[in-house]
Amino acid sequence: MEVRKVISPVNTEERKKIDLGSGDTVRVWQKIKEGEKTRLQAFEGLVLARKHGSESGATFTVRKVIDGVGVERIFPLYSPMIDKIEVLRRSKVRRSKLYYVREKATKEIRHNMRKLLKRSTDERTDTKHSVVEKVEETVVQ
Repeated sequence: MEVRKVISPVNTEERKKIDLGSGDTVRVWQKIKEGEKTRLQAFEGLVLARKHGSESGATFTVRKVIDGVGVERIFPLYSPMIDKIEVLRRSKVRRSKLYYVREKATKEIRHNMRKLLKRSTDERTDTKHSVVEKVEETVVQ
């Protein structure tokens, strides 16, 4: 009988044991190659989804907000470019896929914009129209 030898730079048994689920806040240390040097860069955010369990094509999606812009990255679980995965915080969630967080964040930003734009009681608080009005005022002047 032939013995199969798996050659992989990733410790697959260790990665299988990572208890990573949606709702967790993680820090993913990724190797980035610049020229001949490699460095580590962290990507910290909320896990929105974990797909394909612990099979070889398993992935997880991480979302973070940078300067008011949501950034999502999909990481392969067994990628040799991932140095380590740190679970920083766990949250109890009722869904396996948290894609609704995208809409929730947008609504929250819009709500905060309305608060900023509302200066007097007679001013409109609809963000779309008030931004258009301000642009029209600057174009006219």
